[in-house]
Order: sequence, then C-alpha cells, then structure tokens
Amino acid sequence: MMLSSTDISPVYRADRDWRQVLKQAWRKPAELLDYLQLDPLLLKGIEAGQREFPLLAPPAFVRQIEKGNPADPLFLQIFPLVAENQAVKGLLQDPVGDLDSQASPGLLHKYRSRALIITTGACAIHCRYCFRRHFPYSSATGMRVDWPQTLDYIRQHPEITEIILSGGDPLMLPTSQLQDISTKLASLPQIKTLRIHSRMPTTLPERINPALLNWLSGLPFRLVLVHHINHPNEISSQAKDAISTLTPYIQQQLNQAVLLRGVNNKVTTLVNLSEFLFANKILPYYIHQMDPVESAGHFICSDLEALELMDELRISLPGYLLPKLVRECAGEGSKTPV
Repeated sequence: MMLSSTDISPVYRADRDWRQVLKQAWRKPAELLDYLQLDPLLLKGIEAGQREFPLLAPPAFVRQIEKGNPADPLFLQIFPLVAENQAVKGLLQDPVGDLDSQASPGLLHKYRSRALIITTGACAIHCRYCFRRHFPYSSATGMRVDWPQTLDYIRQHPEITEIILSGGDPLMLPTSQLQDISTKLASLPQIKTLRIHSRMPTTLPERINPALLNWLSGLPFRLVLVHHINHPNEISSQAKDAISTLTPYIQQQLNQAVLLRGVNNKVTTLVNLSEFLFANKILPYYIHQMDPVESAGHFICSDLEALELMDELRISLPGYLLPKLVRECAGEGSKTPV
C-alpha cells in the first residue's frame, strides 16, 4: 500500500532506515498520478517506456512536485511520458561509448588520469533522460566488476590517480560494501582522489546516516562528491540538512546538471540553481548537453539555445557560479566544451 504524504515525515532524520524509505517509492504510474492530482489520460501510450525503464520516484523527490501541474519540472524528470515513443534521428542506446571504453569488467578508462568504476546498476530514482537507461547491467557485457583485473589494470597505469564511483548510484550499496571497495582502492598508493557521483542526498536524504559518515571519515583519499541536481526545487529542507551533514566530510562538493527542455532551459531557473547550490556549499561545475540516449529525444535543447542561455548566465552570475557547458562525446579524451 502506498503511503500518503503525511506517512513519511519531511524532516530529515539520519536514524531512519533509508532502505525502508526506498520501499515507499512510487513505482506505479497510476498511483503517482492519483497522488499528484493529475489527469489519468497521461497513462495513455506509456506502456513501452514503463516496461523498459519503470517508474521509480522516492518520497523526498515526489513531495517537491507541485500537485495538479503536469508541466512540473520534477515530474517531467521521472514520469514515463508518451513522448518517449517518438523516433528521433541520432539517438543511441550507448550514447557515450561506455561499452567500448571498458578496460576490464566494471572499469571504464576514458580520461588519462581518471578511471570510473560502475559499482551497481541500482538507483533511488529513475531519471527519464538517463544515458544508462539501456545499459546491460545484468548481462556479461554489463561490466560486473572483476576486482583482481581492475586492480591489476590500475597498477599498470600509474597515470590513474583518481577513481570515480558511479553506477547506477554508488550510495545504493550497503556501507559495508562501500568499505570493501575503498579498502581495495587504498591498497593502490597512486590513488589520491576518490570521486563519488550521487543523487541520493536530494532524492533519498535518509541515506546520509551515521554509518555512511563514519565510512567517509576514515577514507585516506581527497573526497569529491558530485551531485546531480537539475532544478532548484529538488533541494528540499530534508536535502539541505543531509548536504549540511555531509559537508564536514567532503573536501569539495560539485554539481553537474543536464540541460533538459521543459525542466531547466530558462535563465531564471539556472540562475536560481547556481545560487541555491552555492548557499548549500556546492559549486556549479557542469551543465551537460543531454547525452543523445534513445527514448529521451523530447528533452534535447539545441546547441544554439544552450549557448544563448550561457550568454545570459554570464551576465547574471559571478564567474565562480558559472558552470561549464559541455557534452560527452564517445571516444574523446575529455568532456567537450560546447
């Protein structure tokens, strides 16, 4: 039975079991529409999208959605709209070349000094524009980490000094498993920086609990946390408290947003996002042109529109709050400025 909005308190509590909260995530489109007081006609034609990439929306995120508003920017990020059925030329299932970049199962080495570990296929939220929405996590080509091979590869490449934990969302792993990963990485003296990419401080703030903080406090690396926040409305009071709790344990908190039509392709939205981030001790780092993934063509903004937005942002923001507009191109040795 789906909980009502009052069954889970909007007050951040680190002692609440995040796995129990995640069990209350919305998974059935009809139930979510009913809760948000939206027209059930939005269910028409979404069967394929729901089957291929099912709805998953945790309570903290859903509480931030304006009821009765089908154009709400948070709703658009998580609901499988019929627009996903549109055939758009140039869209790919692996738009950033992950499958061609594996150095060993579960390890991607695209950029000289950084390597990325796909720790899990699980997330606390399913974002409709996700560039890994078609990724074969469960198959042999889904890169389940082969740790002996992974560690050997890193040792043989001393230029790798930073490891990125990605997924899925690495914070979906039990803390004991994160500890196991960090212990393996700590056996490599060349690794100086550990970077974690996560949406969980905003989508499932309860994950920021004492066990996680204890793990972070004992890590022998410089720590970078990259948030994935696309709209200022995602930063709830719960999220603010979770981010504040994290701050003493992290050397640098950054944000990378994806430019999404209908979600954040307005100057006022992006200005507010940068200011909200800074108020919470997070620096705006990147605005990504959306990776051209199949089923998400309706989110794409043209380069011209993106560049015009950046021109307005330069006028509106100090330089240290101006994110870089980039795209990821398969086979390139770095992010590509737009």
